[in-house]
Amino acid sequence: MGTTVKPYNAGGKKEEVEQMFDNIAHSYDFLNHAFSFGIDILWRKKAIKILKKENPKLVLDVATGTADFALEAVRMDLNADQIIGVDISEGMLEVGRKKIADKGWQQKVVLKRGDSENLPFDSNSFDAYTVAFGVRNFENLEKGLSEMNRVLKPGALGIVLEFSKPKKFPIKQLFSFYFKFIMPVIGKLISKDKRAYEYLPESVQAFPSGNDFENIMIKTGYVDTKVIPLSGGIASIYLGRKPR
Repeated sequence: MGTTVKPYNAGGKKEEVEQMFDNIAHSYDFLNHAFSFGIDILWRKKAIKILKKENPKLVLDVATGTADFALEAVRMDLNADQIIGVDISEGMLEVGRKKIADKGWQQKVVLKRGDSENLPFDSNSFDAYTVAFGVRNFENLEKGLSEMNRVLKPGALGIVLEFSKPKKFPIKQLFSFYFKFIMPVIGKLISKDKRAYEYLPESVQAFPSGNDFENIMIKTGYVDTKVIPLSGGIASIYLGRKPR
């Protein structure tokens, strides 16, 4: 499972992650897109194209943050009746709610404060779930994956988009240098929280990516799993279904 990495190393991971995202909510969207040079938007689009093939009517977006994934899904005409986004950080949700209101999409996208490891929904409720750049922040990864599986309907698809560790030269070396030395400096200047952007590369490094993560999905009850590497392995899409 790897080493537990926390933003501030002063308490429980869940509480620290909540505090960190509350701290950086005001600058999160700008930094997120800037740090990935906008490639994260293309990654989301690829994941949403996979989601669209499922024709889901009710979608859960876990660790929704500022609702970027949910809003992109609506923009791409995902024919869902509703997307419910849950996140532990009220600061991030406030930013997301404003973005939703600005678009007039309050009926399409609803945001709720919630814990990914104890979701406030009945079992077998959702036609699909998505989680973008969120699972590595879970305090207990297996518990979070099991809980997301629980709320899926039988046969429904879970889609995880997450940073991974590129293995090939020169992407591996460039990615490592950028993440470790460039990102924390810029992140501190703009967000005023230096530790948050030191935590990011640490959390990616400690996270079980590729087949290691796929095996955890299988262990927590998923079938028909698949790993789709993106941009030379900088990120990956993971797919898994709840058994019928």
